[in-house]
Amino acid sequence: MTLKDKLAAQRIYILLGALFITSLVVSNLIFQKFFYWYPLDIEIFGTKLFEISVGILPYPITFLITDLISEIYGKKRANDIVVTGIFASLFSLLIIYTANHVPATSWSYVKDDMFNTVFGNSAIAVFASMLTYLFAQFIDIQIYHFWKRLTKGKHLWLRNNFSTWFSQFVDTFSITFLLCSFGIIDWANFKGLLISGFLFKVIIAACDTPFLYLGVYLFRKRFHLRVNQEINLV
Repeated sequence: MTLKDKLAAQRIYILLGALFITSLVVSNLIFQKFFYWYPLDIEIFGTKLFEISVGILPYPITFLITDLISEIYGKKRANDIVVTGIFASLFSLLIIYTANHVPATSWSYVKDDMFNTVFGNSAIAVFASMLTYLFAQFIDIQIYHFWKRLTKGKHLWLRNNFSTWFSQFVDTFSITFLLCSFGIIDWANFKGLLISGFLFKVIIAACDTPFLYLGVYLFRKRFHLRVNQEINLV
């Protein structure tokens, strides 16, 4: 690979990392708003099917990006992105905590009570999300590369979906359990939110498979990569 190609691959890696971190941090900030995604009036354990947090919308993007980075840049680069995401989450937590304790002026459009209502639970959410995120992302990467070695780089759809399904169940169960434990969500909604959240993520994982194939195809064409060949940025 030429120096020009390596520089281009490095820039793309940075852009993917930026998308990953943005999706992760934003999902932690907007999680308190819930919406009803599915048009049918179906209830599971007293909770409407796909009655889920808006924080779940950008979160699957993080798994698509780590799968793409795992495929093209390798396991180490994917793990680097995960660690960077943890640092970004901690830093955002510090900013939110500081902003929440700074008193608003008398003419401030957003008062202390309003700010605390929207962001007051963000500290708990970020902490809970980081714990679950850490487990889920590393599980996703490990399983992805297990299937990649087993299939010798073939059957991309298999490792993309299998790794994401398992890791997303771990993530959904953990974050729902922690939010209920902290009193942010009532325990009566636990089973319904767990099933709704997991099913939503499974559907999204299936839908993003063509985009993963497209991304891998474009990378291999642009950088002349063979099947199972990875870009070494060093």
